[in-house]
Amino acid sequence: MNHSVSYFWGLVFSLFLASPTWALSPFAIQQDTTKVDFDYTLEATMLGYFSKDGTRNPTLKANKGKKVRITIVNGEQMTHDISMEKLGIKSSTILDKGSSTSIVFIAQANDTYFCSIPGHRAAGMVGKFEIVEGAITAEIVKGIRPSKNGKTLNLNFETGNLDDWKAEGDAFANPIFNQDPSPVHDKTMKIGPEGTHFISSGGTKNYALTGTLTSVPFKITQPFASFWVSGGALQDTRVELVLAKSKKVIFRSTGQGRATLQPVVFHVKPYLQQEIFIRIIDNETGITPIPYVAHDKLAHINFDNFQFHATRPNYPNELHQKDIIVLPPLDPVLNAGLSGLKAAEAMTLPKGFKINLAAAEPDIVRPISFTMDAKGRLWVVEGHTYPVPAPEGQGKDRIIIFEDTDGNGTLDKRKVFMEGLNLVSGIEVGMGGVWLGAAPYLLFIPTDFQTDKPTGPVQKLLDGWGVQDTHEVLNSLRWGPDGWLYGNHGVFTHSNVGKPGALDQQRTKINAGVWRFHPISHQFEVFAEGTSNPWGIDFNDYGHPFITVCVIPHMFHIIQGARYERQAGKHFNPYTYEDIKTIADHRHYVGDRGPHAGNFRSASAGGGHAHAGAMIYLGGNTWPKEFRNNIFMNNINGSRLNVDQLNRQGSGYNASHKKDFIVMNDSWSQWLNFKYDPSGSVFAIDWYDKNQCHSSNPDVHDKTMGRIFKITHENDKWVQVDLHKATDMDLVNYQLHANEWYVRQARTILQERGPNPQVHAALRNIIDKNPDVTRKLRALWTLHVTQGLTEKDVAQLLTNPDENVRSWAIQLVAEKKQVSAEILRQFESIARTDKSAQVRLYLISALLRLDPAQRWNVLDALVQKTEDQADHNLPLMLWYAAEPLATLDVKRAIQLGVKSKMPKFLNYTIQRVAALKSDEAIASLKDLQSELGHSHENHEVSMLLDKVLSQK
Repeated sequence: MNHSVSYFWGLVFSLFLASPTWALSPFAIQQDTTKVDFDYTLEATMLGYFSKDGTRNPTLKANKGKKVRITIVNGEQMTHDISMEKLGIKSSTILDKGSSTSIVFIAQANDTYFCSIPGHRAAGMVGKFEIVEGAITAEIVKGIRPSKNGKTLNLNFETGNLDDWKAEGDAFANPIFNQDPSPVHDKTMKIGPEGTHFISSGGTKNYALTGTLTSVPFKITQPFASFWVSGGALQDTRVELVLAKSKKVIFRSTGQGRATLQPVVFHVKPYLQQEIFIRIIDNETGITPIPYVAHDKLAHINFDNFQFHATRPNYPNELHQKDIIVLPPLDPVLNAGLSGLKAAEAMTLPKGFKINLAAAEPDIVRPISFTMDAKGRLWVVEGHTYPVPAPEGQGKDRIIIFEDTDGNGTLDKRKVFMEGLNLVSGIEVGMGGVWLGAAPYLLFIPTDFQTDKPTGPVQKLLDGWGVQDTHEVLNSLRWGPDGWLYGNHGVFTHSNVGKPGALDQQRTKINAGVWRFHPISHQFEVFAEGTSNPWGIDFNDYGHPFITVCVIPHMFHIIQGARYERQAGKHFNPYTYEDIKTIADHRHYVGDRGPHAGNFRSASAGGGHAHAGAMIYLGGNTWPKEFRNNIFMNNINGSRLNVDQLNRQGSGYNASHKKDFIVMNDSWSQWLNFKYDPSGSVFAIDWYDKNQCHSSNPDVHDKTMGRIFKITHENDKWVQVDLHKATDMDLVNYQLHANEWYVRQARTILQERGPNPQVHAALRNIIDKNPDVTRKLRALWTLHVTQGLTEKDVAQLLTNPDENVRSWAIQLVAEKKQVSAEILRQFESIARTDKSAQVRLYLISALLRLDPAQRWNVLDALVQKTEDQADHNLPLMLWYAAEPLATLDVKRAIQLGVKSKMPKFLNYTIQRVAALKSDEAIASLKDLQSELGHSHENHEVSMLLDKVLSQK
């Protein structure tokens, strides 16, 4: 029997709004037994709050003075809560899928409900609560079924057959169902058809079926139309309205990734009296070739009840197009599980480049990290222990040295340097030995690089590195231009780093960011904090570091002392208030359902959100100039090398998208890092594995495969070198080489050899006379690491015409966290007069290393620079430097805040002073409140002062 539309939706909506017992979710709920007048239950996901009838962020209604309960049930494994904005109440936080929580309140005024977890409201978890008078009822919806030749068309399938339709493919061979839930859907799924019948292209059991269902043409007779739809929010599962004559699609809609049918309404007045037909398309199988990614069981479409309307119908659970976040089709996977030779043959490279297999299993298995020595040889770590650390002394990792002895691109010489290592995740060589990140340790192995033998036992330089998440441990070891060993650290591993035996107060915490360790002084420090799971760091021609990350936006210019957007958790300093965001003007995934949803569907944008490795190409003149200072990163889910162009902007950089450099065309490909060699060619290590995602279960990872590839340009010429044999003056001259490989290797050797007056004189000559600023910088860095940079040198360099030289002079003179009175006076002069935003950025970084009491005068000048108001870095860096001043002098800190022209700086100052909770702080804030008054200009600040003073 065909039930009345108005009866059905009137009943549903009245139950939804007013029933004290009806749950709007299939999940089991621990029901709050409080007696209420209006009871709502919503499913919570990052896409929004959903009622049982499918409405996203429904408007919840109640009569004034009545008691209301809103219960949310978690639809996913993620933290959620529900809050009322004006009432200021919040539920407890839930995490597990299926868990629930509630808020109970008296309806007083219109309000907004939302999720208070950072970022969730912005992602769409927000809806309206309205006070209404009288009974809450739904508007009656009436429609007209289209007809042809005097016969009502079968557009709601109540005939039980496909009369008036033509089916193609498997998906619509037997699509009509008269049960709810249907036999092809999960038992928890309520479809909610208009009558007793509806169609589905496969349901959750046969979601892999594909096909098309097309209606007979019929005439548009009313200005509005509607139909009911549900299923996948996928580009290839959709309903289309098509003009019969021109075949033009005039409207299309997918489902929104849920099973319950919802009405879609659209305006067809421009096409009155023209013939259209309905085309229901399911070309999406939902099958993914990736082992750890579940098949999409909602890769189908459900349809029912096409009607015309004289006026626009008002369905209470209308599916609005703005609420549908559509995913594009899955990327084609051309290959998987190839041999090393076949994998190289399958790759797509730019014109003029070629790639060859340099080594493969069984000669290399599970390569997790590598570096190059001064002979151009590869030192590669095999990560056999990952992902579960072995008991002390039972590690299985090893280091293998590879060499190409004849220049044919094959690593034909192989020797094992050391075995029995545990959870090694990073390697660097130089300064007398081999440096390893092997949580919970930073290790050093003294080494004779002529015999390639250890000259002493393995040394534990630092311990306390966490292993909570073993793909987010310390990684990507690399020498910086300043002579420090740099590395990365992930957000879900929590480390408390110090020398073995150090007390807690002698240790440094890190759970996301970039750290560094000095090879001579053995000083450890966090260079910058934040981001997600960086697994790649490199420096450009000007010594500026950049990292690549996952999940959150992928590219960050790393500034000493900066605090960056975090994937999770909080900054160690609770007064940070706001952090610095990505420099990328793009992302490498498509769609708006979050980074994970874009994986394996994002070839058009770069392949997905997960990145590994970072190489800023500085390999000489054989590669086209367009690649120099570009940053390369592997896109793990997209199996391709992404490239970003780094462009100076303000105090820092902007990263813009360039064409992908290499497409591997192989879903098992997992390049973890890549570096250029003495010839300008690039070696890359490939952790070749069908599983692309971290798991603590070692059985999901392949244990037998690994590759090393070599990328060459047709201009590359193979060379053999051994810089250990070079004289000191040869090494100085290598600072002028076009290939940065020589520059870095030579600098590290000179640092190891120590101070040399002849070297210092030659380096000063380059600084003074070489016209190329990058060569000046190389000489400056080498002068510093060989302990030749004096305060006299710095004083002169601080007035150098080039902003890069001035900037680095500031950083290097502040390395020891103290400066002379004369240098501090120069800092104050620079703050007042220097025209370079980059110099001001370096100056703030230096302030962060000095005692807060020394910062006042410099900050006083910098916070008033109106030209820096919109800079990407400076306003927040200024706050990080100024924040501790409130603990020294409350009134002076407030005066600094009032002077500041930086956005939010005064607001942050007020919050920081209020956090002191002292009588002096409260009195000073009251004085500020009196001074500012309540003018329109100071409205926001006045509101903040009212708030913090009311909480005293």
